[in-house]
Amino acid sequence: MSHDSTTAPEAAARKLSGRRRREIVAVLLFSGGPIFESSIPLSVFGIDRQDAGVPRYRLLVCAGEEGPLRTTGGLELTAPHGLEAISRAGTVVVPAWRSITSPPPEEALDAIRRAHEEGARIVGLCTGAFVLAAAGLLDGRPATTHWMYAPTLAKRYPSVHVDPRELFVDDGDVLTSAGTAAGIDLCLHIVRTDHGNEAAGALARRLVVPPRRSGGQERYLDRSLPEEIGADPLAEVVAWALEHLHEQFDVETLAARAYMSRRTFDRRFRSLTGSAPLQWLITQRVLQAQRLLETSDYSVDEVAGRCGFRSPVALRGHFRRQLGSSPAAYRAAYRARRPQTGEGPGSNGSGGHPGKLSEKPSVELTSVPGPVDRDPAGAQGPGPVPTQSRRTAAASSPLGAHAAALQTGPGGPTGHTEGGKPPSDAFAPGRASLPGPRTAP
Repeated sequence: MSHDSTTAPEAAARKLSGRRRREIVAVLLFSGGPIFESSIPLSVFGIDRQDAGVPRYRLLVCAGEEGPLRTTGGLELTAPHGLEAISRAGTVVVPAWRSITSPPPEEALDAIRRAHEEGARIVGLCTGAFVLAAAGLLDGRPATTHWMYAPTLAKRYPSVHVDPRELFVDDGDVLTSAGTAAGIDLCLHIVRTDHGNEAAGALARRLVVPPRRSGGQERYLDRSLPEEIGADPLAEVVAWALEHLHEQFDVETLAARAYMSRRTFDRRFRSLTGSAPLQWLITQRVLQAQRLLETSDYSVDEVAGRCGFRSPVALRGHFRRQLGSSPAAYRAAYRARRPQTGEGPGSNGSGGHPGKLSEKPSVELTSVPGPVDRDPAGAQGPGPVPTQSRRTAAASSPLGAHAAALQTGPGGPTGHTEGGKPPSDAFAPGRASLPGPRTAP
């Protein structure tokens, strides 16, 4: 899923300064940046494909710092332009940043701020969002990045409304994407915005990728227990909750086990994870329901009971809010894509016993859309998600959205921009809620 562009009045009123041209795209490269993400805007905007019906852009590749620029595998690049060339661009793309823990060069940040002030569209792909945030361009705005780095972005820049579920977010004059392949999605979206569906479709065919992917980053979220919480006193409470999801308990129970008041527990849990404990608990119950629907023949009523929901109605409500589909439709779509391979109808496909999981529940700290104000096992849950001016690009039906979400598109799953294991706080994507409603024109 993605936040599509419905240009806000303030963004629509912005005009380029006289020296900038809309067809000029500047790509800002830094040393240490991953070569895949760096190559995406170069391929999309830097190759003449007018013979295929794709309008031509003028590409300026700019060094964000002194070169030569060293990239993945020790390759060295020499950019033909410096920061001064950004002054001509109507769109500035930062494809990635080398380290989420180090600040970008101040000269580059100044150039990006100046470009934005002069009406340029600013784009951050994957960890490029950290550069935009450091420049102050994401303050008070919705944004996304690779799910693995979303909690770090949210904690370091608390005024940014980080949503790790999205493949990309278009906030008019500032756009961000998730990792790797999602950069292609956002670049295609830019072409679609500039020149229409036909041009974007023609480019997608040349790149051999889908013109528009449905679904979001949820299916790629890591489910392992992160190191940071493993060393925290709350780790024992989290582990207990995951082992007892089949029981009906609430956040007060977890707070009591942590020997904290509810208010203190909420504050401590949110500061550690970036997510409210009630939201996390509901998400874990829904994840458990997903696994049971995938690996067992339990009825939906039985799944609800085994995941700690007080009724099937509660399960269906939370399941649809998080995944856009009913439990029955999810199971049907999953089995249509991945037929059972084990022995017998109840096999989990891994040689286990019918109706049993092949692995223990594991942690995934994510945000649930909208405010939550009831018991996680009850029938009431998150209220309606506030209407955003950046509308969600959903599939035509919930079942269709899930069928698409259960496969890896030609663009491949979202990759890591910095190889190796994720940062220690990479388990709590996003903030507790999305920004409030904005008025669409």
